[in-house]
Amino acid sequence: MAEVAEAAEAAEAAEAARTGVRRGRVVEGVRAYGLIAGMWIRSTMAYRTSFALTAFGNFAMTALDFVAILLMFSRVDALGGYSLPEVAFLYGLSGVSFGLADLAIGSMERLGRRVRDGTLDTLLVRPAPVLAQVAADRFALRRLGRVVQGLLVLGYALVVVDIDWTAAKVLLLPVALISGAGIFCAVFVAAGAFQFAAQDASEVANAFTYGGTTMLQYPPTVFALDLVRGATFVLPLAFVNWLPASYVLGRPYPLDLPGWVAFTPPLAAAACCALAGLAWRAGLRSYRSTGS
Repeated sequence: MAEVAEAAEAAEAAEAARTGVRRGRVVEGVRAYGLIAGMWIRSTMAYRTSFALTAFGNFAMTALDFVAILLMFSRVDALGGYSLPEVAFLYGLSGVSFGLADLAIGSMERLGRRVRDGTLDTLLVRPAPVLAQVAADRFALRRLGRVVQGLLVLGYALVVVDIDWTAAKVLLLPVALISGAGIFCAVFVAAGAFQFAAQDASEVANAFTYGGTTMLQYPPTVFALDLVRGATFVLPLAFVNWLPASYVLGRPYPLDLPGWVAFTPPLAAAACCALAGLAWRAGLRSYRSTGS
């Protein structure tokens, strides 16, 4: 019995050690990310006029997407059964969520270039997690323009759309925004992991990141059911805005899912981040440097 107790204590100690190592790596990664991002922010703010112009340019370019929606509604009264304020609500949710993810980790799209030219090797020898270094590399504060533009559209929608507000709907709104950003971050990381194998497939990755947010700007009712199923059960982008927005707007979801599913975006985000983390570790382990 004593030997069994000692073995159990040893197993618990080993598990505690592994947990401590994982927590230490997370803390180290967050710290490294903050230091690198802070360096790039200080560099950006050294030229404030340039920053203001580029941020405004980012704001204006993303605003063109909503201008296209406005042009559509100049010819129709509804799109897939959704009015302009309701489509603006969808647009704002996806725009803010994607904007936050793009601001935080959008630099992942340059990973393929690093793999091809071998500059990823310099990150491997530094005493910091590679993911944190890649995510914070050339941190682009100008991407705040996309976030601000999404917030403005979302604010407009909340003012003009007819919503029967309840405590659950009020709580769901910030949860959906944060969870949506987490889902998009996971897509960025998974797309970066794919670059280890493809090396020159940034456009394929963009189809799921930038293409995904463009798709979510429109109601699910305008798409084929197979696409809606894929966006719900395969690549769960529907949890960014389609599902929570259906609950908030009081509309039935095209797949007839139960109403409580609208409150599961945090679970979807956690699952996506876990799978993206596994994909990242597998991709990084497969890396053999350039020319090998």
